[in-house]
Amino acid sequence: MTAGSLYTEINMDKEMEGNGPKPLSENFTNGRTDLYGFQRPHDFETYKDMMDTYATVLSRRSQRWSQLLQETPLVEKNMTVKRFVRKGVPNEHRARIWMAASGALEKLESNKGYYQSLLAAEHDTKLKESIHTDMHRTFPDNILFKTKAESCLQQALYNVLVAYGHHNKDVGYCQGMNFIAGYLMIITKDEEQSFWLLDALLGRLLPDYYSPAMLGLKTDQEVLGELVRTKAPAVGQLMDQYPGIWTLVVSRWFICLYIDILPIETVLRMWDCLFYEGSKMLFRVALTLVIHHQSEILRARSLPDVCECFKQITQGAFTLDCHTFMQKIFIEPGRLSKATINKLREKYRKNITEKESHQP
Repeated sequence: MTAGSLYTEINMDKEMEGNGPKPLSENFTNGRTDLYGFQRPHDFETYKDMMDTYATVLSRRSQRWSQLLQETPLVEKNMTVKRFVRKGVPNEHRARIWMAASGALEKLESNKGYYQSLLAAEHDTKLKESIHTDMHRTFPDNILFKTKAESCLQQALYNVLVAYGHHNKDVGYCQGMNFIAGYLMIITKDEEQSFWLLDALLGRLLPDYYSPAMLGLKTDQEVLGELVRTKAPAVGQLMDQYPGIWTLVVSRWFICLYIDILPIETVLRMWDCLFYEGSKMLFRVALTLVIHHQSEILRARSLPDVCECFKQITQGAFTLDCHTFMQKIFIEPGRLSKATINKLREKYRKNITEKESHQP
């Protein structure tokens, strides 16, 4: 058994120990629990109705992906694969596609034994304590993360976060990373793969989102504001009445990569594209939510109204129907190039840096 397997253990409370997870397909039959182990006591029937309809799409996509991967086992970046990714990656292929598309597979193969060495090294006590504290707060409504469950992912998640904290000492650990790594573990069932996917997200796709200054996050919030002014001017004008509003309404969207903001199927579909096309997917999702709900947002008459509206627009049938929603994010915002985003990032990063340099 290798240190990169699901069952790797480093010193931690015995209550964190557990066995590997069962296949996702087995979880759906466990009461009012979804395919990923999340208990849904209040909206299970709505979720099940959506999944019954979505099953036809999943079956068709699964067959086409299987055929594509049989013909071309090496996942390349081309228009065919891009089209396939945008239409959704079936769960049975998700880990493979994410690893290849993000560059995580290349990093893993060129750094064999590195993850294991991080686990074997001496660890920072404060880092371990911070991570340990968040273990019980990570998806308490998911059967795969319950300490007394036969299939408990807490130990594996702890390992990934401790290893990453020592790999990227500029970031270390901050709240929010546990949920992202938790989603990665649910999909991959493998510590080492989850570690390198986390590295792809935090180190390359979303640089400076999780650093102490969070400069990347602050920058992208302002970039979104500028994009809204261009693509939904009336909403942009409303939001400009409230300085700092984008931090209030979208910081959680971005820092959590929409976890616990959008339904899980929708989040995973967005992550398919995030790993393949990069961070502009965060903007496409946010812009679609804003543009689609312009009329509701424009009815807001106060700052609390705006904040409440931004909570409401992430819920309901529009975001639950992941297949239709993902089609919308490539239509409603219109053209959105990396060049445009990078130019805006350069502008706002400079503005924020200069402003903060003058603060006492």
